Amino acid sequence: MQRYEGRSDDEVKFRCPCVNCLNGRKLNATQVREHLICDSFLRSYTIWTWHDELIDIPIISRTEHVVHSTMKERQQKRCEERVEEDNMEDMILDVGIEAFAQAHVYETMSTDAETPLYVGYTKFTRLSAILRLMNLKATNGWTDKSFIELLVLLNEMLPEGNTLPTRNYDAKKILCPMGMEYKRIHACPNDCILYRKEFEDLKKCPKCGSSRYKQKRNSEESGQIDKEGSALKVVWYLPIMPRLKHLFINPKHAKNLRWHATKRRCDELLRHPTDSIQWKNIDQEFPKFGEECRNIRFGLATDEMNPFGNLSTNHSCWHVILFIYNLSPRLCMKRKYMMLSMLISGPKQPGNDIDVYFNPLVEDLKFL
Repeated sequence: MQRYEGRSDDEVKFRCPCVNCLNGRKLNATQVREHLICDSFLRSYTIWTWHDELIDIPIISRTEHVVHSTMKERQQKRCEERVEEDNMEDMILDVGIEAFAQAHVYETMSTDAETPLYVGYTKFTRLSAILRLMNLKATNGWTDKSFIELLVLLNEMLPEGNTLPTRNYDAKKILCPMGMEYKRIHACPNDCILYRKEFEDLKKCPKCGSSRYKQKRNSEESGQIDKEGSALKVVWYLPIMPRLKHLFINPKHAKNLRWHATKRRCDELLRHPTDSIQWKNIDQEFPKFGEECRNIRFGLATDEMNPFGNLSTNHSCWHVILFIYNLSPRLCMKRKYMMLSMLISGPKQPGNDIDVYFNPLVEDLKFL
């Protein structure tokens, strides 16, 4: 670890390479020493990239000091440009620490991030190439069939022995640790309750008595036997806290989330929700919340859509979207900042009972 002149070891903080911190927390030398003694060192961390160690840089003599410094500056500049472009290291660090505690998942992603696309090529790694291709697929709405054909063609164009997958399934499997968490919650078909917490193990609604599952009949020699099938109604809930963490880990997004307090024009005109009376009333009622500019102000919207177009008018699907009002008006309605938090599948619309489905979201908002 590097030393700093005029500062003690306890004043300087380093990334802790223990098996629990995974280089994600900055601690002083005493705390790092205690973690390494109690929790042991991360065995897969053989090249100290988080502690200023360069990869594949040979030891040189003093006469080559100038050349070595130039090479070091160029390599550092390339690393900064790459991190600034896709924040690959921050993404892997966030996934490794927060979302997945299993060490083998973190090590697998780290390996993919360091494996070149083919021998002798360093611009793209296996993980960065797949991530870039999947972004293009999602942005342009490519079908899985067209994406597989592209993967096969690129595999044939690249040198033999390349690490690019040829199937959409393999590409998703590599990126699956980066995916956001979601929960499937069973609901009463009459919109009475959600089968969670105290109702999690029930098979019938305690209010209306309707069954939780579809009933299937299997004919056997002794007669008809009813068996439980799939749930009659399912709600898809996407927790918002992991996505807020992913937003704040990106320096660019974190800066945008403070726009309303640092970049907004204050001229007593209603240019942004920050200038409204409601926003100011909230700041007065909760002064500690209003003092921190990083606190998120959400706007909630919900509407019905028919996923089958004009083929069926009986099936409805309600989506619940959160808008971040901390952002500038230019970014507030961008698709990347609109957070889909819930999908309430049909066939019957919830109507006035839609508040039953908001319970998981309200609990997360209260926790925040």
